[in-house]
Parts: sequence; C-alpha cells; structure tokens
Amino acid sequence: MNSLRLIGLLLDYPSDELWEHQPELLEAVAESAELTEEQRHDLALYITAFCKQDLLDAQSAYTGLFDRGRATSLLLFEHVHGESRDRGQAMVDLMGQYREAGLEIDSRELPDYLPLYLEYLTTRDEHQAREGLRDISPILALLSARMQERDSHYAELFDLLLTLSGSDIATATVREGIKQEARDDTPAALDAVWEEEQITFLGEQSCASGDETAHQKRFAGAVAPQYLNLDDTPAGEPRK
Repeated sequence: MNSLRLIGLLLDYPSDELWEHQPELLEAVAESAELTEEQRHDLALYITAFCKQDLLDAQSAYTGLFDRGRATSLLLFEHVHGESRDRGQAMVDLMGQYREAGLEIDSRELPDYLPLYLEYLTTRDEHQAREGLRDISPILALLSARMQERDSHYAELFDLLLTLSGSDIATATVREGIKQEARDDTPAALDAVWEEEQITFLGEQSCASGDETAHQKRFAGAVAPQYLNLDDTPAGEPRK
C-alpha cells in the first residue's frame, strides 16, 4: 500500500524535499491502486494545496499543531499508555516487529512515531497493512477529531487512513465526545504542565511552600489528557 508511505511523508515535518518532489508525489498517488478514483483525486488536491504554502509557514504550523501538548502527538503510545511503564514494553515489542520486517530505524525517532509506523506497514502485504491500521484506528479517529476541532486540514489524512483501515469507528462520534475537553496547547496549559513537573520533581519540598492547593487550582481544567482504552475496542477489531 504505497499510499501509506505518501501519507506518512505528509505527516512528517515539512521539508524542502517534499516541495521539490511534488510531481513525483502526484505521480505516486495516481499509481496507488488501493485508492479509489475519488481518493486519488482528493489526495492529489491535498498535496497540491499543501505544497503551495510557504515552507517556513508550513513548518511553523506543524510545530504548533503536533509539538505543543500531548493531545495531538504523533507518538501513538502517548494516546494509550501516557508515561506509564507499559509504554516502554510496547516500544520494545514494536521494535521487534520492525526488526522482523527488516526495518532499521535511526535514533532520531521513537518507534511509535506515526509516519515511521506507516513506513513499516508498507513492508507488509495489503491485508497485513489494513490490519495494522485497524490496530490504531481508535487513535486515528481521536487525532482526526482533534484536528477538526483545530480546523486543520491534516484531518483529511487521518480520515483517509481510517477509511483504508476498514474500521467502522465514526470520527463524528469521537468528536462529540471530546467537545468538552480542555486544550492542552494553550500557554496556560503548557505552563501548568511545566509547574506540575517541577512540583513532582521537588517532591515534599514543594508541599512545604504551602502553594500546592493554589497550584492545583491553576492546573485543574487546564489540561485534560484522555488516554484510550483499547480493551474497549469493539469485538472483531484487532488490538495492539
């Protein structure tokens, strides 16, 4: 499924190479047999519009969207395990899958980085690739919903991945469920996370200051992390 590699490139940090090789990208879209004619048309339009942006503007928008806060992180296990110890074992297991597929990764990216995972799925046959997408379909739906809440065109890519997975998860339903969640990419929310990390690091010393209650009031509602419980995946859908 070559389209997964294309979508992975579009979800990676915008680079000069992407702009320079736009014709090749469009040619690859036209040759992606797993896409319907309408999907090829829409993806080609997306690439054309995306590459019309100024590169620096695209990079700035990308950083603001995916690198601020955790709600829109492209690290898959962030949405399942957070900072729990289970995340480490999940990383080890995923790295094992990559090695079995003959895929070697460098030290720049964690193995659960979505574009890297999509690259891995391109090494599988079509059935396995779709299964791999279904494994992460709850995350894809969540990211799509959050992209829509932020009026981001990246939502189109997550919706396409969800469609290719064959999952029946409805993004509209997920979006309805997150309408009340607080944004975690605002200055106040980011400051609250930083302060929380400082208090955790300082331990009992922070409590001695008498400011813990005041801090909790500032922190409450500023960040609303939602971790997916894949054990709630409907019957018949694979889990990771």
